[in-house]
Amino acid sequence: MRAVQVQHTGGPEVMTLVEMAAPVPEPGQIVVEVAAAGVNFIDTYFRSGLYPRPMPFVNGSEGAGVVVAVGSDSGADGSNGGIAVGDRVAWSAGPGSYAEQVAINAADAVPVPDDVSLDMAAAVMLQGMTAHYLATSTWPLEPGQRCLVHAAAGGVGALLVQIAKMRGAEVFATVGSADKVAIAAAAGADHIINYNETDFAQAIVDIAGPTPLDVVYDGVGASTFDASIRLLRPRGMMVTFGNASGPVPPMAPLLLNTLGSLYLTRPKLNDYLQTRTELLGRTADLFGWIADGSLDVRIGGRYGLEQAAQAHIDLESRSTIGKLLLIPSTALNGDETH
Repeated sequence: MRAVQVQHTGGPEVMTLVEMAAPVPEPGQIVVEVAAAGVNFIDTYFRSGLYPRPMPFVNGSEGAGVVVAVGSDSGADGSNGGIAVGDRVAWSAGPGSYAEQVAINAADAVPVPDDVSLDMAAAVMLQGMTAHYLATSTWPLEPGQRCLVHAAAGGVGALLVQIAKMRGAEVFATVGSADKVAIAAAAGADHIINYNETDFAQAIVDIAGPTPLDVVYDGVGASTFDASIRLLRPRGMMVTFGNASGPVPPMAPLLLNTLGSLYLTRPKLNDYLQTRTELLGRTADLFGWIADGSLDVRIGGRYGLEQAAQAHIDLESRSTIGKLLLIPSTALNGDETH
């Protein structure tokens, strides 16, 4: 099979398309023929060496495809939902997904319904489950509550806005350019602010008064944190889940007291997928919303495995809109295109 291998750390050019032996499932694993692999910023961190990994390695961790082999103790007996050869599955924790085939732990694979395409399933796993846990578990939004979503036209942000609206929240959204205002509007945001043109905090106060927010969902980090936390009402929650502008500087816990007994959390996806029941519940919601048209998942580009370097260049330029996917030439796509 072909796979995109990183033999030493560096820029996008260090990723090489190689021929290698097809994987054989170990106990508890399945082998999937990859229909689509998600391209994520964490892949660039492994490639660059920011997150160390033993060399060489095949990049990627997210995707969807069709099961072609099942190892012992892999769940074919029903323990993991009865995964069998021919099943359509998706995953967010499958190292080596930039390949025509990948071996993954059966416990990490979820079934993909027939009315959801494999490319759409691959596109929604990481970003969709992140948006899901933020809006339903970290601070479970309720009708009438007010939330702020930073980077609302981004992969997580646009999905988070949609889920927040499903739950009846009033959504304040920030974006970084005029082009992205339309994306946040299409996602359903009630108030949209271009923070490169307007002081977003003052704009929110002008609309809703001082400290109007129940929760802030902030994937931007350093540049937005301080102004955002000061918009929260007493006992509101600051959710900082990303570092797009750099990590948030250290702060004194006393500030939370001064600003109104606030809550501060720095969550990550794995801590909200501690059981298989939790994994299946989140993906069932996402796939159900995709199937009935409630959730719009935007795919911004499809690339062959030989174009993996270009996909990273495009992703790191921050000029793309929507999820980027790698599509192996042998993928079992059928009519899996949008």
